This record gives sequence, C-alpha cells and structure tokens, in this order.
Amino acid sequence: MLVDITLKITPKMVTDAQGNEKKALVGHLGTHFDVMNKEFPLEYTERNGIVFDVSNVTNRDIDLSDIDLDLIKQDMFVAFYTGFIEKEGYGGHTYFTEHPQLSNELIEALLDNGVSIIGVDFAGVRRGKEHTPKDQYCADKGVFIIENLCNLKSVLNAGGSFTACTYPMNYAEMTGLPCRVIARI
Repeated sequence: MLVDITLKITPKMVTDAQGNEKKALVGHLGTHFDVMNKEFPLEYTERNGIVFDVSNVTNRDIDLSDIDLDLIKQDMFVAFYTGFIEKEGYGGHTYFTEHPQLSNELIEALLDNGVSIIGVDFAGVRRGKEHTPKDQYCADKGVFIIENLCNLKSVLNAGGSFTACTYPMNYAEMTGLPCRVIARI
C-alpha cells in the first residue's frame, strides 16, 4: 500500500502562506526539506521509517519520554504525528507561530542515533528564532528535516512502520527544497 504524506497545495494555501511566512515561495512552501547549505544525498531517497503518535502531547515540547527510542535505528526516517496540520490547517499565522515542537533533548537523541530524516506534520522542529539555527545544526550533522507532512494517521493505522520514498526537487543554492514523500507500507 502507498500513502502520499505530502501536503497537496491549493491556490488558497499559497496565498495564506505568503501572508504569514516570508519564505513560503522560496522552496519552503508545503512539504519541504530544510537543507540549509547542504546537498540531499540520493541514498536518502529510500529509508526505513517509523511514525510516532505524539498527538496527546499538548502545552509542552514533545520529549524523549514520549517515544520509544529503542525503535529508532541508524539511517531511519523518523516522523512525528501530532495532528496539528489537520486541526489547524496549513498556512495561517497560528500554524507558523504556535505549532508543536520537539525538545532539544529529543532532537539530540535522534542525532545521536544517526537518523537521516526527521519528519513533522507542522511548521518546524523548533519555533521562532530557534527554527533556523536548529535546522542548520541538524543539517551540519547530515540530518534533514521535512516539514508539513500530512496523512501520517493513515501510516499509524497501518502499524507505523514504512519505507519512506522521498524525492526533492533538484534545486541548487536554496535553503528549502519542495519534495514528495510516499510511505510504502
């Protein structure tokens, strides 16, 4: 079974995003990688993946205690389902400023475990002024962040494990790369 976990962009979403996120049309619209100054390795296009259901976490960072770290193996695509993109909708002010975020401890543990890709169904692993520096920190360690995933609940309902097939656009010198991500279950 194949599940498209890429956000489908509509003209209204483009307008909303442009009004609330200055980078929305410079590679950062919809589902995309924050690649910073790195090249996305072709071997990352297919990775074993897992989705963690952290939809019950509210009013605090998603932390290490919210997942089973033993399920994470080197080179994995690790995704986090919060349901935020479905609840809030993509592109509005709240979507970009009040989204969930991963704790620094959790991000560090993912990096220590050698994951390749961190995927989230919201606008970034950290908010505000912490967003870009944390993206760069991860990229410097060879870990790419994919933001604005959707349909992760379908992957969870099928068991949560999948093969992530990820295909970024072949753009150069961009901080964001739009991509298509398909979960093969």
